[in-house]
Formats: sequence, structure tokens, C-alpha cells
Amino acid sequence: MILSGKEIQNQVIDRNIVIRPFDPRRVNPNSYNLALHNELLVYEAGELDMKKPNPTKRLTIPEEGLLLEPGKLYLGRTKEFTHTDKFVPMLEGRSSVGRLGVSIHVTAGFGDIGFAGYWTLEIHCIHPVWIYPDVEICQIYYHTILGDYDRYSSGKYQNNTGIQPSLLYRDFEKEAEK
Repeated sequence: MILSGKEIQNQVIDRNIVIRPFDPRRVNPNSYNLALHNELLVYEAGELDMKKPNPTKRLTIPEEGLLLEPGKLYLGRTKEFTHTDKFVPMLEGRSSVGRLGVSIHVTAGFGDIGFAGYWTLEIHCIHPVWIYPDVEICQIYYHTILGDYDRYSSGKYQNNTGIQPSLLYRDFEKEAEK
């Protein structure tokens, strides 16, 4: 079951959901709008390798905006830190953003119970489009879970303090150690 916006707000008050900073004006009927931080990462190489760290370059989104190029992946992050040990967090782009041809995640809209951190956004666009810092770019919503479960414990992205490029290469390193 998906939590209503009012229930999300109640769970924030009860501390079962953490959204920092929290603004009650961003509560929707069944979600909460998250904002875009003013930094992005872009991969520097034209070719990426899953088995290796891929170098990135940091961009700052100025107040006057930044023009995104089609066919390029931009890694951004939410301004909000989120955490819950009780619900399954999910992330989706806002429809107003999607109607401009901007996607905010490629495949990573599904969160795990216990994840604590900023959400890394995998932003790409179909047309050139201007983006701005602090824009409400996506929405988080929460599902209840049925049955016993284990909390997220990977540590790969847990308690991050910024944008996270792919750390998939660590999985290959772990496999090689076995």
C-alpha cells in the first residue's frame, strides 16, 4: 500500500520517516516533492567500464540555469536527506519535468528500507533543456512492506554526503576476493 501525503507528514512527525529539510508545502496527495541540489557530476570518458572507477567532473548549476544536452548523462542529487527503517521509499520524476523530456532516473527509482542519504539522480533529456538549482524535480513516495525483512546494509551508497557515481566496480572486486 502507498502512504497518503497526510500519512507521510504524520510519519515525519513520528520520526518513522526522515526528510531533511522538510517543508509541509511540498506534500502531495500521495508523495513529497524533492528538490535538485546545485551540483552535477558528468563522466569524463566517452566510454565507461563497469569493472573500474570512472572519472567524473563536477559542474555547478548557476542561479541563471544550466542547459542540459541530449544524449548525455548527468548525475545530480536531491537537496533532501531521507531515511526510513519502516517503509519502502520510491522515487519518480514530476510529470511537469517529464513533459519537458527530462528523466530523473534511468533505473534507480526503487529504494530499500534502511537507506539513509541523498538520492542520486540519473538525469538525461530528449531535447536541450534549461535546469535550475532548487527546482522541485522529483517526488518520493512510500510503500508499506509485508513480512519479515532485512534493512539495507550494503554500505556502498549508505549515508552518502553527495552525488554518487556508479560503484559497481566494488562488486567485481568483492567477487575477485572470493
